[in-house]
Amino acid sequence: MSNRPPATTGMRHVALFVDSLEACEQFYVQLLGMEVEWRPDADNVYLTGGNDNLALHRALAPVGDDRSQRLDHIGFILAKIEHVDSWHDFLVAADVVIIAEPRTHRDGARSFYCVDPAGTRVQMIWHPPLAG
Repeated sequence: MSNRPPATTGMRHVALFVDSLEACEQFYVQLLGMEVEWRPDADNVYLTGGNDNLALHRALAPVGDDRSQRLDHIGFILAKIEHVDSWHDFLVAADVVIIAEPRTHRDGARSFYCVDPAGTRVQMIWHPPLAG
């Protein structure tokens, strides 16, 4: 595949479903030293350690200890906003299933979602604080 867009700058974004958003936020902020980057609403908070992004999303149903899926998605950071659409077009051409078309978010980031062969949601994202 010679038309592959420029390489990602790495996987520095993880999103988790959590039963107790407040307790998890306290753990990552007070114990691990992360900072709140963005809180769009009462059910979501985005944290950073300076070169990464951890999204905590309040679970709609109890996560439990039964190996329920806690991972919402993984994210690959892109260096330039225009790379989002280049990657989208490239993956569409490779018959990858796209589950959310490219869009610009309220915080200025731009991304889209696809799924890997195992069904894991993958976000390709240009996020200004992490893009470099």
